[in-house]
Amino acid sequence: MVNDPSNLAGSIPERLIEYIGQAQETIHIASFEFNLTPVAEALIAAHKRGVEIIWVTDDEHGIEADEEEGHGQFGMLEKAGIEILDDERSALMHNKFWIFDEQIVWTGSTNITENGNFRNNNNVIVIHSPQLAANYEREFSEMLAGEFGPTSPSTLGEQTTTINGSTIQALFAAEDEVMDELVPLVGSAEESIRFMAFSFTYDDLGVSMLDFVEGGGDVQGIFETRGSETEYSEMTSFYCAGLPVRQDGNPGTFHHKVIVVDNEIVVTGSLNFSNNANDSNDENVIIIYNADIASLYLEEFERRWAEAEQPDPSDLECE
Repeated sequence: MVNDPSNLAGSIPERLIEYIGQAQETIHIASFEFNLTPVAEALIAAHKRGVEIIWVTDDEHGIEADEEEGHGQFGMLEKAGIEILDDERSALMHNKFWIFDEQIVWTGSTNITENGNFRNNNNVIVIHSPQLAANYEREFSEMLAGEFGPTSPSTLGEQTTTINGSTIQALFAAEDEVMDELVPLVGSAEESIRFMAFSFTYDDLGVSMLDFVEGGGDVQGIFETRGSETEYSEMTSFYCAGLPVRQDGNPGTFHHKVIVVDNEIVVTGSLNFSNNANDSNDENVIIIYNADIASLYLEEFERRWAEAEQPDPSDLECE
């Protein structure tokens, strides 16, 4: 595990800095939180060599948090002349995506913070595709125009592309009503579902998984321990129905937002499985139909499953 913020060797930020260093024309960023100075320095260097850099962040967790101890990186960027914008809303600008040169999309669950990269469980996927990048650029342009969450126009019918034979669909909350896509996707499972969830409180998605199990399907899942025992979490209903579910074993935060269907379809991105994420926030989700990529996420699932623990029955109330 790479868990030393003072040594980026082998870390996700090291790879991110490499992409920043390779950018030629544009880096467009929609990312929720930020406190990694080496990434700020790489962006400033790219800006100085003529790369257009624009960062859209959350007002509270981005701009306002920049005044807190250990932060100030947005201030560094602004001082260097890099444009920083925020959503100016009570709901969250919760995205975590970067677009490089209108060619490469970097996304997943990872915030560009020390905790996000060195303490929490997270994932990143990088896809080289001008067509996919165009979908994310369209969403980015909407944010530049002040359109966030449910006020953004949906272009759902234009957000599916094929890359080397694999179908990839981009979804953006709240305008695309993402759960209306994910619930039937889960309901279409034929063999298995694996999930890793920081927050899982969306009832219809839970019901879809329970129905799948009742029909003979195989479901396993890992919940972030914090919040998993509340009345809103799906964990209690899953556990009481006999599903094999566990609470994460990370003393930090289990921050994944992943579903793998039938060992070949991966759902990942910034969206937690909750009403707020679906209805109010600005979020991005990507659905990838590729068994090789699915196998990588399943390997992560097995690693995290091995260190996770079964819920304590005394903490739960089964009806």
